[in-house]
Amino acid sequence: MSRRDDTDHGLFREDLLYFLVSSLEKRKNDQPVGQDMNTSYRKAFGYRRREKEEEGITGILLRIPIFEGLSKRELAAVIRILHKRSYQPDEIIFRQEEPGMGMYIIESGNVNIISEPTHLLLSQLNDGDFFGEVSLLDETPRSATAIAKSNSSIFGFFQPDLFGLIERDPRLGVKIVLRLARITAARLRRANEQTIAFNVELQEAKGRSPQP
Repeated sequence: MSRRDDTDHGLFREDLLYFLVSSLEKRKNDQPVGQDMNTSYRKAFGYRRREKEEEGITGILLRIPIFEGLSKRELAAVIRILHKRSYQPDEIIFRQEEPGMGMYIIESGNVNIISEPTHLLLSQLNDGDFFGEVSLLDETPRSATAIAKSNSSIFGFFQPDLFGLIERDPRLGVKIVLRLARITAARLRRANEQTIAFNVELQEAKGRSPQP
């Protein structure tokens, strides 16, 4: 059972307890059982807070190209299979050369992507950024290490969950896979362009250098 399931069951038990206590109190006061209960237990047990959290997650997903343009129903299906975890400063999220199993989405916090063993800083990421998405399609080893640099709240979207989503909702699964393929292709094009530009600069530098 996931942490989210534990939370939901805990809330259900709290709701039931609140309902029983509320019912007894209202009977004492000759008030109709259930009057204003919906508003009361939402305030008491944080349903509004959970709804706001869901809205926040939806906003983050809509800014990520992989999920851009999905309907509310489709976004809700994705949110249900996300895994949320908190990381402490300097905690490793994944290491270079480890098998890749999925992507990560930063709800809040800061993450550094570094190259081992030189600890070369490749990228600094923060709220709303995502990384590791290629591992949703390919289980090749991670090409870099990801480290939380502050207290960070991060969602994981993993390959087995994507495959399960494809089985349950093929249309939605295909949408996500196609977007992943486009992002990967775009990054490959940029990498090729950068490589070509670097080679041109290298050749020009060799041409400018004095001949022995």
